[in-house]
Amino acid sequence: MGNPLWLIARRTFAEGWLRLTATLLAALGSIALIAGSLQFALRAQEAVSGSDASEYARADVLVQGGTADPDDPYAPPDGRIRLDRVTSRPDVAAAAGDATVTVTAARPGGQAITAAAEGRTLLRPWVPDPRLNPYRLEAGRAPAADDEVAVVGHVSRAGELRVGDTMTLTLPHRTRQVRITGIVSVQGRGAVAAGDLVLAPPETVRRAAMLPEGTWQSLWLKAAPGVPADRLRANLARDLRGAATVRTAAAVRQAQRAAAAGEGASVAGVVGMLAAVAIFVGLFVVANTFGTLVRQRTRQLALLGAIGATPRQIGRLIRLEALALGAIAAVGGVAAGFPVAELIIGLFARDGFDVSASAPQYGWVALTLPAAAGILVTQAAAWRAAHRAAGVSPVQALRSSVTEPRERRWPRLLSASLILAGACAWYAVAVAVRASEPPGPDRTFVVALMILFGSLLAVTGLAVLTPFFVGPLGGLVGRAGTLVSGETGRLAHATITRSPRRVSAAASSLMLGVALVASVVLVTVSVQDRFREAGRQVMAAEHVIASTARTAEGAPAPLAREVAAMVTGRPGVSRAAALTRTEVRLVSPAGPAEPEEAAEPFRFLVSGIEQDGLRDVLRLGGRPPALRTGQIALSSAVLRERGLRRGQDVVVRGPQGRVTLTVAGAYHDPSHLFADQALVAPATMDLLDANAATQAVLVRGGSPERLARAVSGVPGVRVLGRDAYVEAASRSLTRALRATHTFVGMALLLALFGMATTVSMGVAERGREFGLLGAVGATMGQIRSVVRWEAAAVVALGTVLGLGFAMGTLALLHVTSGSSYLRPEPPWWLFPLVVAGAAVATLATSTLPARRAASVPVLEAAKAE
Repeated sequence: MGNPLWLIARRTFAEGWLRLTATLLAALGSIALIAGSLQFALRAQEAVSGSDASEYARADVLVQGGTADPDDPYAPPDGRIRLDRVTSRPDVAAAAGDATVTVTAARPGGQAITAAAEGRTLLRPWVPDPRLNPYRLEAGRAPAADDEVAVVGHVSRAGELRVGDTMTLTLPHRTRQVRITGIVSVQGRGAVAAGDLVLAPPETVRRAAMLPEGTWQSLWLKAAPGVPADRLRANLARDLRGAATVRTAAAVRQAQRAAAAGEGASVAGVVGMLAAVAIFVGLFVVANTFGTLVRQRTRQLALLGAIGATPRQIGRLIRLEALALGAIAAVGGVAAGFPVAELIIGLFARDGFDVSASAPQYGWVALTLPAAAGILVTQAAAWRAAHRAAGVSPVQALRSSVTEPRERRWPRLLSASLILAGACAWYAVAVAVRASEPPGPDRTFVVALMILFGSLLAVTGLAVLTPFFVGPLGGLVGRAGTLVSGETGRLAHATITRSPRRVSAAASSLMLGVALVASVVLVTVSVQDRFREAGRQVMAAEHVIASTARTAEGAPAPLAREVAAMVTGRPGVSRAAALTRTEVRLVSPAGPAEPEEAAEPFRFLVSGIEQDGLRDVLRLGGRPPALRTGQIALSSAVLRERGLRRGQDVVVRGPQGRVTLTVAGAYHDPSHLFADQALVAPATMDLLDANAATQAVLVRGGSPERLARAVSGVPGVRVLGRDAYVEAASRSLTRALRATHTFVGMALLLALFGMATTVSMGVAERGREFGLLGAVGATMGQIRSVVRWEAAAVVALGTVLGLGFAMGTLALLHVTSGSSYLRPEPPWWLFPLVVAGAAVATLATSTLPARRAASVPVLEAAKAE
């Protein structure tokens, strides 16, 4: 890099710092969004997978009753094992029984305590033997009575609870108050990989798990001195063959770490996808502001060429300025990323995904990667500006600074064609995914992801073509201006059509903002309307009793089954049915598999509800028959996917073990909220899972007031109407959509800032022109009117292109995904609302530049640059 170029760059920064500040802020905002997204992803990954703390830290061998799910290290085994079968063995030094029960913990006021990250809150037994006990008391003492518990540190912090406080526990069958006697840590951490732990006396947990006396789901064993863990495992596996699964504790811990790492990677992947949108918006905005900055300096760059600077040197000068801007913006953006991450964490925590327990990340990835990405973004954004600057002819130094050189159309058309071809390639992948994958949420998500990547390229291609649209739309605005403002409108029309690149730069930023907002609004409204419509179609009950707490996915947390008994027989209540749910795995038939490949395990959700009077509370499509014990009805989608038929026997594995069921019929639940995949009677549900979670109690008849009084003694319970429950229950299915709102909102602010910067720089670029207009008699009001009419052209161009792009994207999503939840049916209020919002944003950003343009002194305008 030559010394003269460095001196020129320094002078550019010194003299043009005000113009550069706008570009610097645009780059800083982009890097802050990238850094905040990365910080959130790293903290989410640490919260989900970074905890290597395990409750099996002191155990050598685990004996799990029946069989254990090899694909889910957190799932309880499907059998039971008696403790006395191993306590007398000489190679066992210590043994303790173990069981897990999923519960909901709440503060005394009924506010739920969200488990760390994606985990659950589990009731586990306190281990009295110090040789096996992994829990370290940080305060208080161990629980001894039936109503006493100890909690891990995260529960204490999240619930603001201390030793001696009371807490509400919602168990599968009842709700009870317990007193906290101790706060514990596990290997120095406040939670374990499975989530939060509530520790109670062993017999309390055994009864809650509905286990016979002396029987447990698993046993923790400590090997006798001199007996390796592998030898003890082999001996027990031989002696307990068929009755239990025997594994070393180290192998279970390794499986937990691997599962948690995979879950953390998936979380990071989703956040990374959204961060890609931030990078794209940043690149888009910085490219626009840099392009405007170079266009403002056309005469200066031409003079450099006239005194001997080569095109290569001019291009290097622009890239050097971009490097300096990127470096400064990288430092500020990385620092600003921390409060941005806190904002994202707070918004996600409200939705049930709480990673606030994880510490801010200061490693080289968290600091270096966004800084490097920011520098690359600014360099990439400056590439076209540098290329254009290198092509400035020295003769342009003699021209007016506001005159744009005539641009060849073919290079722009060729560039847009290549970009749009890349978008079509992503769309083709989406079509291929639809053709090869079975229907369901997974297919819809993958298709939507492909459409997103394609749309990012498509909007870029559309931005490249934007100058071609300035003439027609600018002409319409100019004619309207001529009719309204006479000569001022005609002058505005001339300025619009004479400088299409300047108008298109601001309009493309507005187009991006409108496209982001309109796309998200269209998808959100479509999904919510479809859920509301399908929910009304399926749900016949007028009221639903649900929990005020939420799961990690955002849906209402499970209730205790005793709630159903509280409202049954109340005045006016004709039917009250508890809707339970559990997950099972299809064992036989295993399903289709490719040659030389084992079939992947098929897991599905089974819903249980009283069959007598089912249609009083639910109207399922296909009218499934009244199910008896041992029968199951499957959704038509599951029947097609697995190749099953009516009357066929299937073997499923649930928390209680293997159960043989007969397929009695088919049905469908268009709402996907009540019985999406399978349906059984309550007696069959008890065979599958005696502690199945109660999702809600559906009530026909009665009044909300009387129902609320009936359950007033149960904390954290509320009575909802049909629409309110459908909205609450669908939150788990729309969580990914809600996650985009945070990122799209911040990206929108960045896009609007880019538009404001471009408009302001465009007005500043024409200061000499506005001053000369004043010199020939134009009033301040007329000059402001010219700027406003140009802003109207920006609104018209950006809004039309943005809305058209959003509608096209949703229509493409509907066609490629085949989902009835993504319908291109915009509400009537969307278009006027978006137009009004775009107009307000554009006029607000152009008001100050218009005043500045009108106040340019005549003598200042007469000066040479």
